[in-house]
Amino acid sequence: MDIKIENFKSYFAEFRGRRIFVNELGSGFPVLMLHGGGPGASGLSNFSRNIEILAQKFRVIVPDMQGYGKSTKGVDASDPFGDLASTMLGLLEFLDIEKAHVIGNSLGGAAALRMALEQPASIASLILMGPGGINISSEPPTKGLEKLLNYYKGAGPSREKVADFIKNHLVYDSSQVPDSVIEQRYQSSIDPEVIAAPPLGMKIEAIHKSDFVLDPRLKACQTPCLVLWGTEDSVNRPSGARSLQESMQNCDVYLFSKTGHWVQWERPEEFNAVATAFMGIHC
Repeated sequence: MDIKIENFKSYFAEFRGRRIFVNELGSGFPVLMLHGGGPGASGLSNFSRNIEILAQKFRVIVPDMQGYGKSTKGVDASDPFGDLASTMLGLLEFLDIEKAHVIGNSLGGAAALRMALEQPASIASLILMGPGGINISSEPPTKGLEKLLNYYKGAGPSREKVADFIKNHLVYDSSQVPDSVIEQRYQSSIDPEVIAAPPLGMKIEAIHKSDFVLDPRLKACQTPCLVLWGTEDSVNRPSGARSLQESMQNCDVYLFSKTGHWVQWERPEEFNAVATAFMGIHC
């Protein structure tokens, strides 16, 4: 699905010393969609197969999180999930939104969950796709996560690295991925401002400290949560879905067979249907 940019309301939100680029589409109850953290990621590219469908019933807000796309670069390496969550909560405040659904993929899922722990009254529901930060203190990093964290290290960024990450770790069926997606992500990843301040430049030890299963607030969290995970995810282990369901009070889980880390992109029809239904119930 190709998204026509002219259909969107696009703007920069400036607050707390940051400048966040935002695209909006639709009207109704607000839905904040947070993209993943892979090289070259952005809001529109992450949710290109979902935004227009969800916007038929909701006000869909799609930012480039700080460190990515057209937004301010730089993420606090000592607490990346907390830094992202604080900024996205600040975005809701900037937009005068008292409560919103939050959809998050991978890094965006970790940010969304942290938002619910920090300010639960602002979150109507969570939809998390292969979220980061689950069981990361007790399990070694996956090959996909290692490649993501090391993208800017060693010989530095390359088109080959992007292609390998997307085709071998983001999706189950690499034949679905057109060369245009790889080229777009690569070009975004070599923006000089991004190279100067890589958004995932933190060490794995810092991420270990952000393991959600060690946070006592998780068991107290009452926010309705839908966890969607591909059974073939090689970035964040699908076993994290069970951990979240066992830890949270109101957590449903949907596992997608023959699907990788990019559930919303690989299985858009099912994702759009279940996301629309879940949010409709919890408005």
